[in-house]
Amino acid sequence: MPQQHARIEHQSEPSEGYIRKLVAEGEHQQLDFKFGITDSKKIARTLSAFANTDGGRLLIGVKDNGSIAGVRSEEEFYMVQAASEMYTRPSVPFEVKEWTIEGRKVLESQVPKSKNELYLAPNKLGEYLAYIRVKDENFPVNAVWIKAYNWKNSQDGVFISYTENEMFLLRYLEEHGSITMTQYCKITKLPRKKAENIMAGFIAIDMIGMVFSESGTSYSLTNSYILMTPNQREEKLLTVSSRSHKA
Repeated sequence: MPQQHARIEHQSEPSEGYIRKLVAEGEHQQLDFKFGITDSKKIARTLSAFANTDGGRLLIGVKDNGSIAGVRSEEEFYMVQAASEMYTRPSVPFEVKEWTIEGRKVLESQVPKSKNELYLAPNKLGEYLAYIRVKDENFPVNAVWIKAYNWKNSQDGVFISYTENEMFLLRYLEEHGSITMTQYCKITKLPRKKAENIMAGFIAIDMIGMVFSESGTSYSLTNSYILMTPNQREEKLLTVSSRSHKA
């Protein structure tokens, strides 16, 4: 059964300027502006990204430059509803408030952060992928991210080996700053599946992070790793290396 979303009736903006304060923040990881909605599938990717990351708000009727244009609220609401109920798997929950500002209507669609559900949305080819929000952009995640997510949320915890392949990866990142999966496989001559498991294990314990960009995905050490002393790093690795993940 599709999830039903309750409509919250329209409200006038309070004197302290709630919507104006949000607009002044500019677009970021938890806030996106839309002048209007013409493609529910595209909005589905934003809903997926918000839910899979930190939650967020979609302000509809606001231009990219922050000017308030207003919308025909009924039509826009149903486009968001279609994005959730028809084009996200499972249906992303959301709440909508309709604000009237100087006679113009703005819809605030709020998406909570997922607790343990991974939400998918279609890409331009119709393939269903999980998206995350990085700054003010939505990016599809890859198999490494999915593995790390599943391991981190597993009741069994995270377990990784600590062999020469793992030690090489950390040393390489300390010296060079970042690496792609293709580079890691080429240098170590590891099968891609094995290399992905190693990378995912380090991501799951917050020692390596993923860097998303239009040109592709790379991997680098996290601030958590950088701030650790060598002894703390070794202690953490020993804690999680009692047995290896099975591919």
